[in-house]
Amino acid sequence: MKIVYAREFAKEFKRLPVNVQRLYRKQEDIFKENWRDPRLKVKKLKDHPLPFSFRITRSYRVLFLFVDSDTVLFATIGHRKDVYD
Repeated sequence: MKIVYAREFAKEFKRLPVNVQRLYRKQEDIFKENWRDPRLKVKKLKDHPLPFSFRITRSYRVLFLFVDSDTVLFATIGHRKDVYD
């Protein structure tokens, strides 16, 4: 699966604590293998412009959408209290 990163994602990623960045990379590897892996805790979002999120930690999330069957856009990343705004 090909992952494309939005500009906002790259900007927000740099602001994350180093330990969260490291955990994100592990989660990304899992995502590439199987985006439905239960360890990711993928959720379908309601009433939000982006259709899906997955968990990095209990507090950090990635919001994403499918561009086509083989390409995913990671739109944003951040703390759950901020990322859904």
